[in-house]
Amino acid sequence: MKASTTRDVITDIDLRPFDPDRDLPAVAEMIGDVNGHDGIHWFPTVESLRNEWSPSAMHHPHLDTQVAVRGDRIVGAVRHSWREREAAIAHRLEIWVHPSERRRGLGRRLLEWGEARARASTNDGTGGPTNRPLTYAGNTSRETPAGVAFAEAMGYKPIRYHFEMRRPLDEPIPDAPLPDGLEVRPVLAEHHRRIWDADEEAFRDHWDHAVVTEDDFVKFFADPDIDTSLWQVAWDGDEVAGLVINGIYPHENERSGIKAGWLDSVATRRPWRRRGVAGALIARSLAVLRDRGMDEAVLGVDTENPSGALGLYESFGFRQKRTWMFLRKPFEA
Repeated sequence: MKASTTRDVITDIDLRPFDPDRDLPAVAEMIGDVNGHDGIHWFPTVESLRNEWSPSAMHHPHLDTQVAVRGDRIVGAVRHSWREREAAIAHRLEIWVHPSERRRGLGRRLLEWGEARARASTNDGTGGPTNRPLTYAGNTSRETPAGVAFAEAMGYKPIRYHFEMRRPLDEPIPDAPLPDGLEVRPVLAEHHRRIWDADEEAFRDHWDHAVVTEDDFVKFFADPDIDTSLWQVAWDGDEVAGLVINGIYPHENERSGIKAGWLDSVATRRPWRRRGVAGALIARSLAVLRDRGMDEAVLGVDTENPSGALGLYESFGFRQKRTWMFLRKPFEA
C-alpha cells in the first residue's frame, strides 16, 4: 500500500493518509456537511471523533483511513476497521463524499481503496483472524436513494434492517413501575465495569453481535459526551438486572435544530426478562430526558429482534422515522 499521495486524473482530487493531528477538525466539519445534506443526525465534534477514531487492534488511523483533498480542502474520506463476529470477520467500510463532489467517481474510488486496504490487512496481520469467512460490511439509509443505488452498483447486498424510531416527549408517558425487589441507583465510577459487562452479556444473543475488547470499554467511558446521570440501571442486590444508557449530544442538537435525547442501549439480562424491567426503565428514561429539556426521544432497533423490542417501543409511542440497511459483500484475501 503506497503511503505517498496519488492523484485522481479524472477529478483532480488527491488521496492521502489521514493525519489525526492535522485533519480532525476538517474531517469533523466535512462529515457534518455530508450528514446534514443527507438528513442524518450525526455531527461529530473534534473531541468525539478523536476518541472514536483513536488507535485500536481493529483500526490503525494512518493505515486504515484516507482523506480526499481538493486543493487544501478535505472533500471526502474512507475509513476501514474490522470486527470479529459470529458468522464472519466483518471489515467495515465507511465513506463520506461532500455533496459538492458527488457523481464524479470519488465514492467509487474511496470504496475501492477501502476494499483493497481490507484485503491487505488480512495479509499483513492487522486485519484480524482469517479462520472464518471474510466480508466487507457497511450500512446506508434507505431514505438516501443515491447511497442505496451506489451500494447495489458496488455489489453490496442488504442482509438486515434497523429502524430509527422517535417519540415526542410532550406526550404522556405510560406508567410502568419496576418489579418488586429491584431498584434504580445513581451510577458511580465503581459500577462502570459491572454495567458494561451486563450490557455486553444481554446483547450476546442478538444478531451480528461483535466480540468486544478492552479498547471498547476504555473508549466508551472516554466519550466526551457521556453523562451517566442520565442512565437508568436496575439492580437486584449486587446484580445488574437491566439498563438503559441514555445520551444527549448538544452539538448534534444544535446542528439539527432538534432537542433530542437518545436511548442508546436498552438491555435486560436473561434471568430478569419478561418481567417489565425494560418498560420500567424506558418510562424512567423518557421522564429524565423530558426533564432535561428534550423535545423528543430517539432509539434504534433491529427489525427482527427476537425479544419483541420493536413492539415494546411502539407501545411507548415510538414510531419509525428512518430505515438503516446493513450491507455485506464477501471477499477473498
